[in-house]
Amino acid sequence: MLAKAEMHGTVMLVTVNSKALDASNSGGLKEELKPIVAQHKRLVLDLGQVEFVDSSGLGALLSALRQANSLGGDIKLAQLSRAVRVVVELTRMHRIFEIFESAAAAVQSYEN
Repeated sequence: MLAKAEMHGTVMLVTVNSKALDASNSGGLKEELKPIVAQHKRLVLDLGQVEFVDSSGLGALLSALRQANSLGGDIKLAQLSRAVRVVVELTRMHRIFEIFESAAAAVQSYEN
C-alpha cells in the first residue's frame, strides 16, 4: 500500500507513504488512486513523506487529476518537500494543481 485514505468531512485525504514517487512505484500509486478518485469528488494528496519525484511520479498525479476532473472532482496537493516543490514548479504543474502548506489547509479550502 503506497497510500492511506481517510475521510475528513466531505474530503478524502490520501497520504502517500513513500520517500520516492518514481518509475518503481508510480504505476502502483496510479492503480491505488483510481478507485478512490472514482468514489470521491474532493481529494487532497498529502505528499509530506515524499522526498523525490520523477516524471513517472508526476504522470501518476496528473492521471489521477484528469480522472477526477472528468468526474467533476478536483485534487489538491499538500505538504510538498522543497525538492518535490522544485520539480513541480519546474514542470509548471503548480499551475494545474492547487498546493497547500498543510493537509488541514487543503481540506479546509474545499469548505470555502
